[in-house]
Amino acid sequence: MRGAFEDGDEAAIALALADGWGFDASALEYAAVGAGSYHWLATAVDGRRGFVTVDDLDGKLWLGDTRESVAEGLERAFATARVLHDHGLDFVAAPLPARGGETVRRLGLRHTVALFPFVDGEPGQWGEYDATERAAVLDLLARLHASTPAVAATALAIGLDIAGRHHIERALRELDRPWTGGPFSEPAREGLGRHASRIAELLALADRLAADIGGRGAPWVVTHGEPHAANVMRTADGYVLVDWDTVALAPPERDLWMVAAETASYARVTGHEPDPVAIDYFRLTWDLKDLAEYLNTFRSPHGRNEDTTREIEFVRTCGSIREQWAPYLD
Repeated sequence: MRGAFEDGDEAAIALALADGWGFDASALEYAAVGAGSYHWLATAVDGRRGFVTVDDLDGKLWLGDTRESVAEGLERAFATARVLHDHGLDFVAAPLPARGGETVRRLGLRHTVALFPFVDGEPGQWGEYDATERAAVLDLLARLHASTPAVAATALAIGLDIAGRHHIERALRELDRPWTGGPFSEPAREGLGRHASRIAELLALADRLAADIGGRGAPWVVTHGEPHAANVMRTADGYVLVDWDTVALAPPERDLWMVAAETASYARVTGHEPDPVAIDYFRLTWDLKDLAEYLNTFRSPHGRNEDTTREIEFVRTCGSIREQWAPYLD
C-alpha cells in the first residue's frame, strides 16, 4: 500500500491533466493502492472519470539509472501498452494518449503523470489465484505473448540482469562506513551486514541460472512483468490487467512464475513448455530487485513514512530469502 504523496501538489496534477489531456478535473481523490506509484481517482467537470498515476523517477530501477532514462523507459512501456490495446487486447488497461500523442508528461523534475480510463471493477488482492482465475489469467498471458510482433519495435528488452543490482553490490562494498541518507540508513546497513554472505550467495545463484537460461536460446515475448492477483481487475466484461510500467520483452517465464507452477494449459495453447530454471530465476530476482530498490532508497535522502517503515523490515530480514534456495546452495 503506497503511503501518501508527500511531495505532491494536486493543483499541479490538475493543471497537467487539463493541459495534457483536456481533462478538467473537478475532484481528485487520493487512492492508496499499489506499491510502485501514486494514484488518484479523477472526476472531470463534464462527468468523465479517470485514473491518474504519478510515478517517482527515482524509484523504478528496471527502467534506468537516471531520471531522464526512467522517464524515457516509462514512456516506452506505456506506449507499448497502448499499442497492445489498440491491437485488440481489450484486457490491457492502457493509458490515454495526451494531445501530443505521448502517454506520460513530466510533473516537475522527479515525477511524471499519466491518465488512464476508469475501470469499473473489483481489484484483486495479493496472493495466489484460485483455479478459475488462474486459468483465465493464463489465457490472457498466452494472448499477450502471442502479440509480440505488434510491439517488437516499441517494447523495451530487459535482458537477464537484476534491476538495480549495482545498488546491492555497492552497498555490500560499503558496509564498513556509515550510511547517511536518512533515519533508516544505519538500520539498513546493519541489517544488510548481518546477511551479507547470504545475499552474495544469491547473486551468484542468479548468475548461474541466467547463464543456463541464456544458453538455451528460448524465444522472448512481450511480458507484463507483474501479473499477480493484485494487478487483475474483475469487471462485468471479464478480467483486466493493470499496471503496465513493467511491460518488456523477456522469456515468457517472467510472467508465468507469478501465476502458478502448474502451467500445462499455457503449454497446450502456445506450444511453449515453461522452463523450470527460468521460473526459478524470475522468482529469485523478484526478491533481489526489491532489495536493490530499498537499499537505493535508504542510501539516498529519505524520510520516515508508511513505505519506508515497511521496507526497512524487508532489509532487516533479507537473509531469510536464502532459506527458499537452500537446495541450490547447500
